[in-house]
Formats: sequence, structure tokens, C-alpha cells
Amino acid sequence: MRPALVVMLKEPRPGRVKTRLGQDIGMVAAAWWFRHQTARLLRELDDPRWQLILAVAPDRAGLTSRVWPAHLPRIAQGVGDLGARMAGIMRALPPGPVCIIGGDIPGIRRAHIDRAFAALGRNDAVFGPAPDGGYWLIGLKRSRAVPAGFLTNVRWSSADALSDSVASLPGARVALVDMLRDVDTIADLPAR
Repeated sequence: MRPALVVMLKEPRPGRVKTRLGQDIGMVAAAWWFRHQTARLLRELDDPRWQLILAVAPDRAGLTSRVWPAHLPRIAQGVGDLGARMAGIMRALPPGPVCIIGGDIPGIRRAHIDRAFAALGRNDAVFGPAPDGGYWLIGLKRSRAVPAGFLTNVRWSSADALSDSVASLPGARVALVDMLRDVDTIADLPAR
């Protein structure tokens, strides 16, 4: 069974995606950046070692959108905060290792994903930390049921997001892999 790599994506519409970045560079420019960043990321991560799945929002429009490659399977993100949506994805997919990332990580390469899945061979969970105290990747081995409190009481968009998420997995063996930066504001954009 191939592991699954899920990329959580919003349809790149101005004012609906990367709004914090949009406050810095304009909503149209932020949507344009996200659309092109996502296209690059999907080309980079489409690999036979794992099944690449798109978790899209808004649910109905995202499932039929022509923005993303048609050959990639899509699932709806569902409702709730980020933690509820990620937990729902983890519970809904067939058994086996799953990693979830966002589409806003310019530095990600196949080797980063390969290291995350390798870490799940020895651990129950894996996180890819971000410099701001959050994370760019979360993965579970899923050899047993996803805990009921998984990703609840997490202070999202804060320096405590990673520690709160790890705390939602009591007793789990947790690994950390490469630190990468996601893009929330203009300061996070890579230098050219």
C-alpha cells in the first residue's frame, strides 16, 4: 500500500486565499502567487512513491475546478477549523501512512516528503516544523485509530500550534523532520 500525501488547497480566488499576504501585496497578486506556487508544488511532488491527493475548498467548487491537474484525485476538506478538517481527512482515508501539507511552502522538495514518510516507519506521527512555531507537514502512521482529541484545542496561527498539536497525541512516538517556511505575509516570500 502506497502512503498518501494530501495537499490542502483553496481555490485561488482573490480575497479567498492568502488574505494575510494579500494585505501586503494585494488580493489579486496573492491569489496569482498562490496559483503559480501550487502548480509548481504539485509538479514537484507528483511521485510514484506516494499517492498525491488534493483536499480542496470550497468543497463543491474545488471538486470540479479546472485550476488543478485533472489526473490528481480530489476530496473535500469539509467543515470546521484547520484541525477539524485535517483530523477528518486522517480518519476518512484508507488505512496506512498519511502526510498532509499546504500549498504555500516554496522550499518543499520530494526529499522532504520522503524523509517524513521514512520517519513514520519508526514513529506514530511526524511534523515538519516552521520557524514561527507552527508546522508545514503533519503525518500519522495510522496503524491504530486516530485519537478522539486529535488536533483539538490547538492555538492555530500562533507560536504554540506545533506544541499544541503534539500534545493532542498523548503517548505517541513523534518525530520532527526538516524545518521549512510557509508563506503567510510578504516577509515569508523567498528572496529572488
